Amino acid sequence: MARRTSAGKRAAKPARSPARRAAEPAPPKPNDEGLGGEAEAPVADADVELMPEESAEAGTALGAAVAEEGRAADEEDEEEREHDGRAVVPFDPLQRYLSEIRRYPLLSREEEKDLAIHYLEHQDVDAAYKLVTGNLRLVVMIAREYQRATRNLLDLIQEGNIGLMEAVKKFDPYRGIRFPSYAVWWVRAYIIRYLINNWRLVKLGTTQAQRKLFFNLQKEKERLEAEGIVPGPKLIAQRLDVKESEVVEMEQRMASRDLSIDQPSDDDDGATLLDVLPASVETAEKQVADAEFRKEIGEKIQAFGAGLKDKEAVIFAERLLSETPLTLQEIGDKYGISRERVRQIEERLKKRLRAYLQAEIKDLGEGMLDLD
Repeated sequence: MARRTSAGKRAAKPARSPARRAAEPAPPKPNDEGLGGEAEAPVADADVELMPEESAEAGTALGAAVAEEGRAADEEDEEEREHDGRAVVPFDPLQRYLSEIRRYPLLSREEEKDLAIHYLEHQDVDAAYKLVTGNLRLVVMIAREYQRATRNLLDLIQEGNIGLMEAVKKFDPYRGIRFPSYAVWWVRAYIIRYLINNWRLVKLGTTQAQRKLFFNLQKEKERLEAEGIVPGPKLIAQRLDVKESEVVEMEQRMASRDLSIDQPSDDDDGATLLDVLPASVETAEKQVADAEFRKEIGEKIQAFGAGLKDKEAVIFAERLLSETPLTLQEIGDKYGISRERVRQIEERLKKRLRAYLQAEIKDLGEGMLDLD
């Protein structure tokens, strides 16, 4: 009976498969590939308010919290195994990762500087490894600030770890700044980039203004509502220093969800959303109409040019119709006049041509002819 109980306890902890071991996040050890190559610039919108002393205190406090959390998880697993030898112990990769990183000691200011100088001057990968592992708790602390934006906190931690390694590459220890105060910029940048790229199937923050609105639009709305002000697009645009149209566009994009164009529509005929989208190719009627319109425009322009003489004819042919137009100076030298005089004649020709075409072609609108 005792043998059966012992076997049950051994079976309660399943062996880790290679796939599970690959899924567990390991502390990033920089190598030649991880510490080489071009690095992308950090996102400018990452607001960082940590000072060097605050970074050290925050890292120490977080280290104690992580250690306590890891010990509590280990004790809970042990109690569960003792309570029921036949039960399968649940595996929590986040708690396992936290218990792993608490084995790495925090670095003092002097140790950080010595390791950074050693890596900068000798490209010592072991020194870079100690810098990275000594600041893994900092990455966890920053990732927790954004954990409401994603379901898997480990994804944010892994992206932050990549930013931490980039910070090691770019850090200059001779500037008198502690490494955590510098690394926090890179960690935030990589986490923010990951969130923007994975928020939707279609990217939201492709410009600087869109990234600013992505992170600050809702907060600015809540701030205005707390002040008793209706958060209109114009006011938000003024507060965030962006265009009003960009605020409206971002509100619409964040309020809507991704739709598959292959999903069935509400009708019972089996049609999809793709069937009701307008085609990007112009219809045959539109193509024929455009060809006839261009032909008529070309004939009227040729008729207008046939009535010109001397300098006007040359300027019309060499400046307005030519694919490689002559400069104002070249035409001025040819006729012995100044560049300004050539420009004046050209402007006068444009006005006459525009008036001629509008009189000859009744369907020609104001914005359909661009002579500039």
